[in-house]
Amino acid sequence: MTESETRRRAPGMSPEQRREAVVRAALPLVAEHGAAVTTAQIARAAGIGEATIFRVFEDKAAVLDACVSAALDPTVVLQELRSISLEQPLAVRLVDAADALEAHFARIGSVLGALHATGHAGPRRGPAPEGGRERSVSETFAAVAELIEPDQDRLRLPVETLTNAFLGLLFPARVGGPSTPRAVPIEDLVDVLLYGAVKA
Repeated sequence: MTESETRRRAPGMSPEQRREAVVRAALPLVAEHGAAVTTAQIARAAGIGEATIFRVFEDKAAVLDACVSAALDPTVVLQELRSISLEQPLAVRLVDAADALEAHFARIGSVLGALHATGHAGPRRGPAPEGGRERSVSETFAAVAELIEPDQDRLRLPVETLTNAFLGLLFPARVGGPSTPRAVPIEDLVDVLLYGAVKA
């Protein structure tokens, strides 16, 4: 068996596992090239033959649709939020949460922005995930609220109110758009949120 044959023979994976592997390899390429990415590039990144892609995806547009769904999937950021230690001070917890959320939205922005810039019209078919955006927002809100709850006895505001304030302060549209650097460091935003801007 030649080296090429060995490389092109896909390991024993279920179709769903193969789809996930293709999307994982495709995401950074889509963020870089948008809809101009080729299935040959994706195959090389995944270490498979190009034909293997079309055993689990109808066409390249279906791969792009799956990349959009993966970018929007909150699973990774929710895991990151839930892994933040509650033994840390509240300010540290919130800075860690902000970092995780910003990275999540940056991933979304890079993929959707690159696709939009290269003419991809968005997903063509398939039902929306159960609960869709509302479920994602609700779960994210709950994960942030869980980081604040251990300190609720010393807070002036209810946990839900502070969670709304934190998310609203952190993620309004940035001046100049989402691709511009944050004008105020996250640590400073958290400091203002928790301790106010007026000296005691």
